Formats: sequence, structure tokens, C-alpha cells
Amino acid sequence: MENKKEDRLASLQFLGGVGTVTGSKYLVKAFGKTILIDCGLFQGEKKLRLLNWDSDQFFPTEIDHILLTHGHLDHCGYLPRAVKKGFRGEIFGTKPTLDVSNIVLKDSAKLQEEDAELANSGGYSKHKPALPLYDSDDAEKTIKLFHAVEIGEWFDIDPNIKFRFRYNGHILGASFIELKIGNKTLIFSGDIGRDEDPLLFPPEKPEKGDIILIESTYGNRIHRGNPIKRLAQLIHEFSTSKGTIIIPCFAVERIQAVMYLIWKLMKEGEIPNIPVYMDSPMGSKVLDLFNIYGSEWHKLKEDELAELKEDIFCITESSETKKIANKKGPKIVIAGSGMATGGRVLSYLEHSLGDPNSLVLFVGYQAKETRGNKLLRGDTEIKIRGRYHEVRCDVQNIDGLSAHADQTELIHWLSKIKTPPKEVFIVHGEEDASKILGNRIRKEYGWDTQIPQRGEVFEFEV
Repeated sequence: MENKKEDRLASLQFLGGVGTVTGSKYLVKAFGKTILIDCGLFQGEKKLRLLNWDSDQFFPTEIDHILLTHGHLDHCGYLPRAVKKGFRGEIFGTKPTLDVSNIVLKDSAKLQEEDAELANSGGYSKHKPALPLYDSDDAEKTIKLFHAVEIGEWFDIDPNIKFRFRYNGHILGASFIELKIGNKTLIFSGDIGRDEDPLLFPPEKPEKGDIILIESTYGNRIHRGNPIKRLAQLIHEFSTSKGTIIIPCFAVERIQAVMYLIWKLMKEGEIPNIPVYMDSPMGSKVLDLFNIYGSEWHKLKEDELAELKEDIFCITESSETKKIANKKGPKIVIAGSGMATGGRVLSYLEHSLGDPNSLVLFVGYQAKETRGNKLLRGDTEIKIRGRYHEVRCDVQNIDGLSAHADQTELIHWLSKIKTPPKEVFIVHGEEDASKILGNRIRKEYGWDTQIPQRGEVFEFEV
């Protein structure tokens, strides 16, 4: 009897995406299989980024399969490191998720290589030599392990284990995961999209879950006001200046959504017709994916996409970035990265932070200690590429343009679950956001909730 009970015991370990919005990794062990849900990179504060180098996080050689909720770096960006450390199993995702991840991982590997090269040539690394976390070869090896699964279809890993991806909005290809292990159903929310998104459909909702992991990025906030009206107001205000409106954006879905909104406002005569530049090679590649994946995945019509590409200048060559940065305004520049942690947006910030006629406009979540967070909290100097830049430009944030569900939408996402779950874990959020969402779930549904710690293991019978 002892052995039979042990055979029915499964475990869930929280390796990342707890107490923070980055580094999502949840390790499931059951029936002799080891499955990792998401394999994200830690970003933001240095103490978090250092976790990417922690060799004791988990042992990739022991993992059989990896399931991806979507292709953002904080959910897929650690994959090449796992492959570098010996993972050789299958990586499952929806087809658009894997196509997005392909773009994101190649870009990330290139940045890792460039950062190491800069550190070595500049002599500002304590490591001799500084090495990338992973390189382009690791990314290519990772992509060869991709295995696409149709949205909504069950896939058997084992006679006792199966999963399916369900549409989740947020970004192209994103899903939440239903994982059936024996007699238990686990729900991994991934990142939940908006009920009203300019490009994507509302997320589906789970109907049953014994163990639920729900994200809490905006667990303590409700998106208020009319963000599109506010966007038009700010563009109007700065369109008469000779400055630049810089909009840092995530290259996956936010850049495309902001492009669409600005294009539509201009087309309808709601804002002046000033030059608009999208400077993100990755953003351009993701925009091309909207052509490949049509009405099953997003709202954007083929003719709208073609017209948008004609009306907005898409910059691909880095040599053009400097020319556009030096070009007198008024102009709008949409560029990555969304938290201003890297990417081409840094070149525009270097040029315009000291210009009182310019505006830096944030339209998404800003994690602690990122440049975006520092600008929004009012820091008067910002360090970019080893130099400090005085902040004299205006800095604004538009609430409600985020691709993440707010507190009300997160609560609503759980509304179809009629049988109370045995466990609800609040993940992927800063401490305050997770606590407030947990309290709201308890009040709304009467369910117990827990906020796990990184490394914590939860055991359950299957």
C-alpha cells in the first residue's frame, strides 16, 4: 500500500514568477514525468537578473517536457539556457507562440552576445572574460525542439497526463494551460489578456480546476478612464512642439496595438498627421505574423494591416535609428523595449531625455528598478550605456493600454468555475498586487488562496 500511495503523489514547485512578474517557471512531477510550465528569464532588478545564473534553480537534464503559455521573454527567455545545460525534451506551444518565441529567442541571444562583447571591450565586468547567458547557437538548438499543438485540443504526454492550450488574449498565440494529472486538473493562467483589446479577442475562461495558478500583475489595480482619448490628447499637446513623442513598447503585441491605435486616430482625424516611426526589427517580424495568423487569432483585417504598414515608417536598419533620433520634430517613435531596459528606444531616450519639448509615454507595466519605473517615479537622472542623462522631458503613463487583465478582469476570468478549487495560488505579481488579489478572490468566491515563495514545493495526490 505504501508504494501505491507514493505512486499517487505529485508535486508542484514554484521556481519563478512568484513575488515578481518575471522568470515564470513551475515544475510539475507526477507518474515518473517531470514537466516545466514556462521557462522565463528573470528581468528588472539586479538581484533578480542574477537568478538567471543560479545553477541550482533546477536541473534541465531531468525535465521531460516544457509547456509554454506564450512567447514573452519572461515566459520563454530561459529556454536556450536550459538547452545549454542539457535539456533535450520537447517544447510545446501553440503555433503562433512558437513562431513568436523563435523571434524573441534569436533576438535575446544576439543581445546576450552583444552585452558580453561590450563588457569585455569596455572592461566593466568582473568576469574575465564576460560570457553570454546563452548564444545564437543555443537559441537555434532550442528552436529545433519546438512542437506545435492546436489550440483547444488535448495532447497526451502519458496515459495519466494530458494537457491542452486555451485562448487567452494578451499576445498573439497566448494561452492558459489545463493540465490533467490522474484525477486532478491544474490550471496555469499564464498572462491573461483584456476583455476589450484593440487587436485580440477576449480570453476564454476555465470551467474546472482543482489547483489554479493565477497571475496578479494588476491584481491591485483597475484600468480607469479612456486610454485612447488620453493618447489622442497627449499627441495633440506635443504635436506642435519640435520634440519627439517616444513610446517604449514591448515588441510583441503592444507595438502592433499602439501602431494600430495611432494609425486609426490619424485616419479618423482625431490627431494631427505627423510622422510615425516604428523602430523595432522584432516588432516588424511579429507584425508579419499577424498576416500569417488571421481571424482565428486576432481582429486585424488584411486591408487594415496593409494600409497601416504603408502609413507608418517601419525602421529595420540600426543605421536609420540615429538619423531618426536626430531628426527635428514633431514626430512619434514607437520602439522596444517596453520598460526601457534595452533595445533601440535607448538611442531615442539618450537624445530626448534632456529636451523639455519631448515626451516619454509609457503604455504598459513597469517592473521595479527598470528605467521605465525610475522615469515614472520622477528620477532626475537616468543611466544609459554607462552615462547619466538629465531628465528634462515630460514623462507620462497611460493606464488601460496594458495587455494584462486588471483586477476586475482577473476576478471575472474565474467566474465559470462552479466547484471550489482545492488550492488557488497567486503568482506573477509584486507582493502588494498578489495580496490584494488573493483577498479579493476570498471575498468574491470564498476560496482560500496562497502566495507561494520561490522554491516552495506543494505536494498533492492524483
